[in-house]
Amino acid sequence: MSVPLSILDLSPISAGSTPQQAIRNSVDLARQAETWGYRRYWLAEHHFVRVASSATTTLIGLIAAATRTIRVGSAAVQLGQHTSASVVEAFGTIDALYPGRLDLGLGRSAHRLAQVRSAGVPPVPAPARPTEVRDGVVIPPPFSPGQVLDTSRLAASHEALLLPGAQSLDYTEQVEQIRALLAGTYRGSDGIALQAVPGAGAQVELWLFGSSGGESARLAGRLGLPFAANYHVSPGTILETVAAYRESFRPSERYPRPYLVVSADVVVAEDEARARHLASTYGHWVYSIRSGAGAADYLDPDTAPPLTEHQLRLVRDRTTTQFVGTAASVAERLTALRQLTGADELVITSVTYDHHDRLNSHRLLAQEWGLQRVRAA
Repeated sequence: MSVPLSILDLSPISAGSTPQQAIRNSVDLARQAETWGYRRYWLAEHHFVRVASSATTTLIGLIAAATRTIRVGSAAVQLGQHTSASVVEAFGTIDALYPGRLDLGLGRSAHRLAQVRSAGVPPVPAPARPTEVRDGVVIPPPFSPGQVLDTSRLAASHEALLLPGAQSLDYTEQVEQIRALLAGTYRGSDGIALQAVPGAGAQVELWLFGSSGGESARLAGRLGLPFAANYHVSPGTILETVAAYRESFRPSERYPRPYLVVSADVVVAEDEARARHLASTYGHWVYSIRSGAGAADYLDPDTAPPLTEHQLRLVRDRTTTQFVGTAASVAERLTALRQLTGADELVITSVTYDHHDRLNSHRLLAQEWGLQRVRAA
């Protein structure tokens, strides 16, 4: 039986377009995704780059208002750049109007940025492990953050997102603060009880996100929380990430067993050649991120020059693990990923230059996967 499908959206900006249009496109895709039967619509948080989902919580509220039933959430709030109270109060505010529909995803991205910044980071070669194919799933060598060509922009972004002199909390400590604020049991360091208003008692589902077998995966397991493993970001570490979550899992009241979502990047079209063409500038986009410049405008495949061999080496793990083709061939590869990881749900991201092609990609996959259409109001 097929597992549910959900969507991860970065609100990408196409070359020649605007952030305003990208936001309108995201709202449009969310509305369509709801009618096509997708379970969740998650938004990613990125700053000072050419994606329009930087004010993630604001956009979550707008999309919740524009839809009726689909779950909406963050994938993920970058802890370390927000206080626990601001996160809980923001989600509590949206939940007040759209109760029981929000997923609060938390990630360590900001903490990793701080680590990269402090390291000074000369480029580090990738591990020598060869690319493998496990039960039909490509597992490339892991990508090291030390391979980012220039970290100066990362450092500047991290500095701009914090007040002068502010220090990020330990990730585990901040997750525990957020849990206490949602539960209404938070106490300050002096023992004084504080209530997040709104926020305490909000019907918000807490998720952790991770790309390795480190702190996020193990913490999600210990707390009995659902976990999202990022195959689309770090395909080379997916197996150890999943294993760490399962090995650490302790049953909770809501989750007596692990609940795992795995992400994948897909482009679907009516025929293989068309899908390959639409996906041909994905490597350019990933290269802009890994070069240190940050996500650039998404290029038109009709006019973009091909990547050089040097550029391809930096992004090959991502281009070889993007699921591109007809709905049937992509569904087959997604099924292999689900079986290998034991995922309870898959979340897909699909980026194309033209918004109509992105809509079509999600629509075709929903039909092939057998999602149940929901009649619009």
